[in-house]
Amino acid sequence: MGSPDILSICFSAMLTVFIVLSILAVSIHFITRLFPFKEEKKDTTIYAAIASNYSAIYPGTKITKIEEIK
Repeated sequence: MGSPDILSICFSAMLTVFIVLSILAVSIHFITRLFPFKEEKKDTTIYAAIASNYSAIYPGTKITKIEEIK
């Protein structure tokens, strides 16, 4: 039985890596579908810090809305 040449070894290694990465991509896709990331919309500590700083700078004012400038 002859030894395999370098081209067939490289081809089989690349095919194996492609198959493993494909399986990982499909499994990550299904995991993210099962457990979606829920981003919290409100960050109350930052809002409290902004409100306290503005009330210290401008006494007697009331902060009604905080928006991020994009």
